[in-house]
Amino acid sequence: MAVRTPLYNNAGNIQQMTSTMIDEIIAQVVYQYSVNPGVALSVVGSGGNLGTISDTRLQAGAASTSTTGFPSEATTAEPSVVTVNYSKINQSLAGTSLTADTGKLYPVYLDGSNNMVAMTLQDMKDTFIHPAIDLLTSGSTTTSQAGTYYISSTASVSGATEVSGISTAVFSNTEADTSQYTAAGIGETLDQPQTLQNFYLQRITRTNPTYTLPMYIRSDNNIQVYPTSDFETMIKNLIDYTAESSADGYSISYNLGTSGSGNTRGSGMTDTRLNGSGNYQTRFVNADDYRAQEFPNGTSVAVNTYYLRINKS
Repeated sequence: MAVRTPLYNNAGNIQQMTSTMIDEIIAQVVYQYSVNPGVALSVVGSGGNLGTISDTRLQAGAASTSTTGFPSEATTAEPSVVTVNYSKINQSLAGTSLTADTGKLYPVYLDGSNNMVAMTLQDMKDTFIHPAIDLLTSGSTTTSQAGTYYISSTASVSGATEVSGISTAVFSNTEADTSQYTAAGIGETLDQPQTLQNFYLQRITRTNPTYTLPMYIRSDNNIQVYPTSDFETMIKNLIDYTAESSADGYSISYNLGTSGSGNTRGSGMTDTRLNGSGNYQTRFVNADDYRAQEFPNGTSVAVNTYYLRINKS
């Protein structure tokens, strides 16, 4: 590991950067990543490649009828489980190609003999890129994780952008609405759900932080301060390429499910369901029409909790 201390122009004096200045460049690397992440998540209608998660709920059993008396509970259909699958999160890579190093592409620093030399690709990764990815892949959801994603139980959140842009839930927890089932309504519609909670995919945002530009070796072997656009283009290329590549253990990826590697991001998406065995009800219509039906009932219990995770590998 080779962490370097770049040089900068301090009012005409060439000096080594402080650790605070290096941290400010790391924050700028995070910002550049956040503008258009190399590893992006999107919300799709179906078929998202992060996999399928399921919401379940009870629905009423089919109504039974008789011309001679009420069908018994034993012969009346039990409530059954309705499953709604969600595969709305898709991961994609930008396909970034690494800019070739001419030997003078990266910032200049003083070696052990006080010679001014350009940082190598590995120096850049060790000094700026890997620390930025360590921040990006943590379990936190602050501005230091800008450009990465988390799950929220609300569509509008300060410091983040809802990914679909139209408040599309990536998961909804529903249960049977027991208030909609009445004996007077037998045969009731089997599936009468209510939505208890929606969950949304958010991307963390941040404002452009201030930092000090380092110096580099020009083609004529003089040194100068980087033009802002040149430096930011270079670090954007490096962070995206590293995040997309698994070559050095600093790629970024996401997974979705009840378990998986990485750090949990945001709210768990819990699927709950009523646990009753059925609320048996009867309805007398006339002397030739006796009806019975079993409605959803019971206590709401957690069936599964799904998490979005961010992983560094």
